This record gives sequence, C-alpha cells and structure tokens, in this order.
Amino acid sequence: MAAESAAIAAEAAAGAAAWHAIDAEAVLRQLAATPDGLEPAEAARRLQRFGPNALPSPARTPGWRRLLRQFNDPLILFLLAAGVVAFALGHRVDAAVIVAVVAINAIVGFVQEGRAEQALSALRSMLAPSARVLRGGARAQVAVETLVPGDVLLLEAGDRVPADARLLRGRGLRVDESVLTGESVPVEKLADPVAEHADLGSRASMLYSGTLVAAGQATAVAVATGTHTQMGRIGALLEQVETLTTPLLQQIARFGRAFTAVALVAAAALFAFAIGVRDYGWLDALMIVVALAVGVVPESLPAVITITLAIGVRRMAARNAIVRRLPAVETLGATTVICSDKTGTLTRNEMSARSVATTAGRALADGGGYAPVGALAARDGGDAALAAAQRVARIGLLCNDAQLHQGEGARWRVDGDPMEGALLALAGKAGFDGAAMRNAHPRLDEVPFDAAHRFMATLHADAEDAGALVCVKGAPEQVLALSARQSGRDGGAEPLDAAFWQRAIDAAGAEGQRVLGFAWRRLERVPERFGLEDVGGLVFAGIVGFIDPPREEAIDAVADCRAAGIAVKMITGDHAATAAAIAGQLHLADEVRVVTGQELEGVADADLPALAAEASVFARTTPEHKLRIVRALQSRGHTVAMTGDGVNDAPSLKQADIGIAMGHKGTEAAKEASGMVLADDNFASIAAAVHEGRAVYDNIRKVVAWTLPTNGGEALAVVLAIAFGWVLPMTPPQILWINMVLTVTLGLSLAFEPPEAGVMARAPRRRDAALVSPFMLWRIVLVSLLFSAGAFGVFGWAQARGHDLETARTMVVNMFCVMEIFYLFSVRYLHGSSFSLRGLRGTPAVLWAIAAVVLAQLAFTYLPWMHALFDSRPVPVFEGLVIVAGGAAMMALLEIEKWLLRRLGVFDELKAAAAAEPRGATT
Repeated sequence: MAAESAAIAAEAAAGAAAWHAIDAEAVLRQLAATPDGLEPAEAARRLQRFGPNALPSPARTPGWRRLLRQFNDPLILFLLAAGVVAFALGHRVDAAVIVAVVAINAIVGFVQEGRAEQALSALRSMLAPSARVLRGGARAQVAVETLVPGDVLLLEAGDRVPADARLLRGRGLRVDESVLTGESVPVEKLADPVAEHADLGSRASMLYSGTLVAAGQATAVAVATGTHTQMGRIGALLEQVETLTTPLLQQIARFGRAFTAVALVAAAALFAFAIGVRDYGWLDALMIVVALAVGVVPESLPAVITITLAIGVRRMAARNAIVRRLPAVETLGATTVICSDKTGTLTRNEMSARSVATTAGRALADGGGYAPVGALAARDGGDAALAAAQRVARIGLLCNDAQLHQGEGARWRVDGDPMEGALLALAGKAGFDGAAMRNAHPRLDEVPFDAAHRFMATLHADAEDAGALVCVKGAPEQVLALSARQSGRDGGAEPLDAAFWQRAIDAAGAEGQRVLGFAWRRLERVPERFGLEDVGGLVFAGIVGFIDPPREEAIDAVADCRAAGIAVKMITGDHAATAAAIAGQLHLADEVRVVTGQELEGVADADLPALAAEASVFARTTPEHKLRIVRALQSRGHTVAMTGDGVNDAPSLKQADIGIAMGHKGTEAAKEASGMVLADDNFASIAAAVHEGRAVYDNIRKVVAWTLPTNGGEALAVVLAIAFGWVLPMTPPQILWINMVLTVTLGLSLAFEPPEAGVMARAPRRRDAALVSPFMLWRIVLVSLLFSAGAFGVFGWAQARGHDLETARTMVVNMFCVMEIFYLFSVRYLHGSSFSLRGLRGTPAVLWAIAAVVLAQLAFTYLPWMHALFDSRPVPVFEGLVIVAGGAAMMALLEIEKWLLRRLGVFDELKAAAAAEPRGATT
C-alpha cells in the first residue's frame, strides 16, 4: 500500500493525470481506492504524505517594515531633512506642516498595502469547512482539510465541492462553475469520460474545488487536493503576480527624484555663492536657503494629490464604482484597453428566449430579461409562423417548474432554472396567461430532467377530450431522437425532417444562442403510470434559442470608450459562438475576431502581444490564458483594466493596471485582488469611472501646473537678487508665509474642479507620458519669469514712489498673492479658455479659498501684531488697486498665450484640445 500511495502522490504532485478522460473504474484503480472509500488508517497515511487540503498562508511582511517602506522616497527624505532644519531654526509651524504631510502619506500607503495582502485569505475561504465522505464503507463528516486523493465524496444540491474530483455517479447533477470558467449557467455533469484535450469548461466528468452543486446528487472520488487543485493553481498564480505601480505613482516617483536632486544641488550652490561671493553670514545664508527649499519644494503636493484622489473616489462612488485603492482612480484615466467579462457585465445575466424556429417560419421575441412584457412577431412565415411559435411557447409554459416574481423597481426575477424563467416570459409575450393555462391543463405526472436522459416531460389533462397531453423539452438532438413526426404549418403532424432541424439548430448556434427542443404527443387516455418508457413517438414542434442579451447601456458605454480611444476586449469562459454574437451586438470592433483558449495554447509568448492587440474576443479561457493576455497587452505599453467576478479572475485582476470586480456576483477573492468594485456589475459604470479618472488626472496636473510656477517665481526672485547683489524683495519669513498661506488654500481648491468639456474626446495619455508635459514645462518657465518680473516691478515702483523697504516688501508679498489668485483662474482650464462665465465664476471651493487668502493678506498687511511677526507694513489703497490690476493683466496675457499656442498647434495636448472643441462635448 505504501508503494501505491507513493505512486498516487507522484501523480497528484505532477497534476498530469487526465482524470476526465479515464473510465471511472480505471480512476479508482489508479488511486488505489474503492467505491466504499478509503480505510481511516489509509486516509491518515495519505494525509501525512499529501498534506492538508488547504491553500498555503501567504508570507506576511511585518507591519513595522511596511510602515518604514513608506518613507523610502527621495522627496520624502528631503522634506524630512528640511523639516528638521526648519524646526532647529525655530520655524516650528513649517516643520509641523512638513511632518504632517509625510505622516499622512505613510499612513495611507500602509493601510493600502495591508488590504492588498488579504487577497489570498479570501481565496482560501472559498473552501467549505467540512465534507461528507465514505470511509471504510460508512458515511462520515470530516474536516475539509483532511481530505486526500482517493476519498469518495458525497455531494448534493447546495454543497460546495471541497476538492477536485472525478464523478463516479450522478443524478440530475448540475454544477455552477462560474467562479472557475465564467460559464453563465450551471453545467450538466455525467460520469462518462470526455476527450483528453477538452478544455476546463467541457470536462463534464469532473468536479472542481470551490464550485457549487446547483442541482442533483453526486458520488465522486477526490483526485487532487490543496495546491494541486485548480483552485490551488490559481492561488499559486496569484502569489506570483506582483502588484504593479500605477502610472501616476511612477511619474511622481520619477519627478520626485529629479526635482530633489536639482533642488539639493541648487541649494548647495546658492548657499556657497551667498557666503563666498556676497559675504552673507552662514546663518543668514542658511535661513534663506531653507526658506527657499521649503518654498520651492512642493511638500504639500503628495497631500493635495491624495485629497484629489479621495474626491475622485467620492465622485466615482456616486456612479456605482467603489474604489478600494486611491491610485486606482487616476489609472482609469490612462486606460487604453478594457478587458471585460461577458456575463452580467456586458450582458444582463438574465437568459432571454430570443427566437422560435418552426416548420412554418421563424418568430422573434422582443424585450429582455424575465419580464413577460413585449411581443412575439414573425420574422418570416407570417401568421402561420406566429401561430406555430405560440404552440411551442405553450409547451414551454406547461413543461416548466419555475416561477416569475416582480420585485422592486418593476424588475422581474425567476425562482428556478433561468432558462425555464425565460420560457415563462416568452409565454407572456405570446399572449398566454400562465395561471389560466395551468388550470386548463393541470399537471398529472412528470419525468424530471436528468443529465442521463437530458429532457423533461410532463403529463397534463387535455381539456379538449378525456385524453392526456405530453409536453417535452430538452436537448434538441435528444428530443428529436424521441420524435417520429413534426408539427406542420397548420399544426397537424407530418413526417420528421431531421436535416431541416439540424440546419435550424446550427443557425441558432451560429448566432450564439443556446437551444432547447420542444415536442408534444396526445394520448387517448390518461395512463396509470408515467415514466421514461412512455416518452416516445413525439411530434417535434420547434426549437427556442436563448441568449443572455447585452445591456443597452453597455452598448452606449462601449461606443463612448471607442470614441475615447479605448479598446474593449471580451474575455469569457463561454462558447466562442455565443461570445462572438454578443460582441457583434455590442460593436466591440469593426471586425470581431474570436480566439479560443485552445488556440491560445499553441501561440508562443513572443507572438501573443500582436494577437492580443488584434483580437477582440477570447472565449473558453482559463486563468492562465487571462493572465497571459493581460501581460501581453501590457508588454505593448497598454494600460489595462480587467473586469472579473470569479476566483479564476483573481490573478489577472491583480496583474492588470486596474482590476475591477463585480459587487453583486463577485467572489471575495476577486474583490480583494481588485482596485475597484462595481456596485451594479454594469460595464457602463466603468465608462463613467474612466471619465472621472481622466478628470482626476487633469486636476492633479492642474495642481502641479499651479504649484511649480508659483513656487518657482518666489525662488527665482530671491536667487536673482542674490546673484546680482540686489536687495532681497522678500525676507525668509515672508517667503514661508506665502508658502504656508497659499498652498493650503488655493492649491487645494483645484482638487475640487469639475471635469473640463471634452474630457472623453481626447485619446488616452501614454503610459510613459511625463507628469510635466512640454506645455506645462513652458508654462512653468513663463509664469516663473512673469512672477519674478512682477515682484521686481512692484518692488522698484514702490521705492520710486518713496516707500520704505518694509512697505516695498509688503507690496511684493501682496503682488505674489494676487498673481497666484489670477493664475489659479487661468490654470483651471488647461484645455480651453478661462474667459467664460463658468470659468470666471469659479467653484465654491475656489471662492472659499480666495476669501481665505484675502482675509489672511489683509491681516498680514494691516494688523500690528502681524507687522511684528513678519516686518510688514500697511499698503495704500491706490498701490493695492495697481497690484490687483497687475494680476489681471498677467491672466489676460496668459490666456492670449494659451489661445495662440492652441491655434498654432505648438503642443500635442493643446492640438488635441483644439480638435475636440468643435465636437461640443459637455461634462
């Protein structure tokens, strides 16, 4: 027995046995097991050899190490150093602001990383806590962790499968495998072997760990446990996937390193120049350098970006997109490809009876979902086709165990099988009253559906005479095999034309429809008993094609995404024909190309990126396929958003730049691996979130475009004064005052900006696009020069009018504040003109910020105790009006400059804005 156990262990570890293709008896022989299960002693030995039936716990990073990791950034370290120096020199307010900003960033990052480590924990929770097995011929309830290969499992409806198992016997067995395969409806399971190369969703003889028994009973033998199950393979994939850094974080990191290096070199050079050339005392020089460093380094930028992202989170939540990680907000704005699941995301996740094919012609049903509202109309064949379709709908109504209920918001739901619910809705559209029809033809007996015979039959009293009516529905080929005749155009019976029906079945399948066949038979009298042997000699009435229809709003959302330069690709575990039909209705691409998982197996990694970019639908995919597709698209520079709901989606959700899980039908493993959760499972919410993500990124760029030039203008004015030996236009405390007052008011107000017009008319930004674009760099230089010129102009004008040095410096501080207020209105519209009623009116956040700055400046200028702190002086009214006029003139100049550059097409982003203007896009 020990040698047999060793052989079993080798098979299980390799995962090489094609258990689905082997006869059940051969499976038992290979596992050294019997239909009565393992002896307890042997089960204990195998548990020692195989280990527990559980996924391994992930290695956790200690909390203190995760916290320290948040400070490993050049900009953060430079800010901490500046804070220490500022505190040592007595500037405790500035030091406190710097430390607070750094602490907020560290806490946010620490919490986010902690949440990310929960993904594998959620995956492990998919396993049931206990299982029913046969041990030594006796039924036993054992902990799921103690299951081993060779254990015989006993399963029934409602059970979660605890290990990968080969079916030995099944009765009416259907299993919901959506968490693994994405299959939208429960699949039938049979004990017969299937082809060795069958894909995961087609292995009807296998049960997989974590899936749910929807109906029936089963006896199965465990063939793989723990990490060797399909669930374990997904766990291993999830461990191997590293969480990607978002484009924004990459840009901020690059910007921080470059900016810190430049600032350090410039500060050291200025310090040396002030001491060695201009004879400044070292303490005076150090104070100036620290003030400039605090002023020029945008220490509040991380905090403002965090607040901007948080506001985006709130806006997205209002549009049914729940963001779990702040950086995911702006990642959506950079998305170039959305890989979407089909069922429930692009479609309604409600089966709908779409077409009825009869010998008289074809009829189509309008409407969607389970609402029995709409009409059944003949596509060809006229009234005869409509009448024949009504006869088929009547069979579907009588041979039916489901019930429809109208819930809240006029939404209908089905209790029972989804396809039977769709048949009830079809009957309503055909004009039947369900209750009246059942009363007229009460059910007398039935043959329940079973995977072994693949049909359901019901026996009804016939209102027309003393006889009985047999109604049958099931797999078309099975119902055809039981039929001797078919319904003619007039409703009578005629010889069966099997070739005709096969063409009709193939045509429905080519449209992506699932097909059921319907037949009937009249009996002269009610039989004493009704069983399988009584179902035969039927009259085949027709076939009904079912489809999970696309959401209407998803069709519009796909069009919006394509107009915004975002490709939408469907990745599903469903059949290729079904996926292709839905893709065509959604208009995913001008020419829909479908690639199956089996085809992907033969594609080399080097060739996959080109195929992934070209194809628009991937059908019958496995978790490995999805992961390869996402990585292939990323290798071509795409920013990929991936949607999913099942455990099978978790690795690709984690690999994607932004993983999007479904809120209603999504598993916890999928949600924990994602950066965003859709509250309504609707693709349209993704398009709305992309819109908000682009707006958030625009606001972040506006914060940067406002912060850097204003800080640069202050620094440039002081540097020029030291370089040319001029009198400093501001003292170090006044520089710190400007930085402290304006950054936490005006800069923060930009985080609340609404989206600009045409935000979805622009192409997605490149993944490697710099945070500071060429236009923004030009703006930084130009505005810095204008600010410096304004400062020196006011300083010189004040001295020419006879004002003392303190008053002149006070006027310079006020000039900086006024220019920054007017520049705020200009920077609010990077892609359009600020000279509009909406632009000049400002948002509540902007108006409150300006009010706060004005009050602070009035205090700085006119309160005696502020004079003592900052050496400021009162400014005459005329001089104050001139300062305000100077700020307005600067804004007018910048708007003319922006208009000229946009018309001349100097910068790409302004060319895009100019191109988008005629479209009249509105927010």
